[in-house]
Amino acid sequence: MSTQFDVVIAGGGIAGLTAGLTSARLGRKTLVLTGDILGGQLLSINKVDGFPGFPDGIPGYDLCPIVQEQAMSAGAEFAMEELVEIVPRDGAWRVASRTGEDYDARAVILATGSSLRALGVPGEERLRGKGVSHCASCDAPLMRDRVVAVIGGGDSAAQEALTLAEFASRVIVLHRGTALGAQAIYRDAVTQHPRIELRFNAVVEEILGDGSVMGARVRDGATGKSADMDLAGMFVYIGFRPNTEFLAGRIALDPSGQVRTDAAMRTEMAGLCAAGSVRSGWLGRAVASAGEGASAALSADRYLGRGGSGSDAWRAD
Repeated sequence: MSTQFDVVIAGGGIAGLTAGLTSARLGRKTLVLTGDILGGQLLSINKVDGFPGFPDGIPGYDLCPIVQEQAMSAGAEFAMEELVEIVPRDGAWRVASRTGEDYDARAVILATGSSLRALGVPGEERLRGKGVSHCASCDAPLMRDRVVAVIGGGDSAAQEALTLAEFASRVIVLHRGTALGAQAIYRDAVTQHPRIELRFNAVVEEILGDGSVMGARVRDGATGKSADMDLAGMFVYIGFRPNTEFLAGRIALDPSGQVRTDAAMRTEMAGLCAAGSVRSGWLGRAVASAGEGASAALSADRYLGRGGSGSDAWRAD
């Protein structure tokens, strides 16, 4: 027999954790499925800036456990389970996990997050974990006094370049665009750092090396000419791929694979919300993800308060 909950939340990042905290505080019997690792993409972030209450920033690996503790104190339950399927059933939802455990939920919040995109170039997969990395905070100490490259131009790329610059002798940011897309505070810090070099119109064609990264072949997008550069590491931050494979054909996704919702985080299906980077329209900030998680929990609570069955209760405002 499956266990019954008012609200089941899929995802252990800041959106899912905040949804769990909010739902439990509203008095709903709440379960958060965190997957194997608590914290999502924030787990590898040395300093989350701009989050209220932390004027000097806070590591993501500290922030997420703090919110989990708050949620547990409010009554939320947690399971290190990964969602693999959701099926509507009799005005509610059956939630299936990878271990085979099933849960019944009157409402579900999808906060399954995203995975970092790969470059898709020769050498990348072969050298993953051997100099190709998505975690500067994990691997930066291994790059002490060496030359490394960061691929990308957004917030993540800028933050990780700054982390790497604390150890590496030089950090080369390779960006296919003509300007960084990171927010001003990171953009200015990267531009002014003496050990960070910016190269625009730079397209990585291949990662070079046998047992470990030795360099990269990079094409100049303006001239079309390619050249090899010597590198000890490649840190890739070129965007995110939403973790929505299990939803294919079940609900509406946008062209990038993110879940479509309204402003209240409600999907087209009664009792199903989405929040965070899995959601179409996500604003790309940890604080925005937390706000969306809270909004999704409030929408689920209103739905359950109206009876929690059918589209009339779902869309009534």
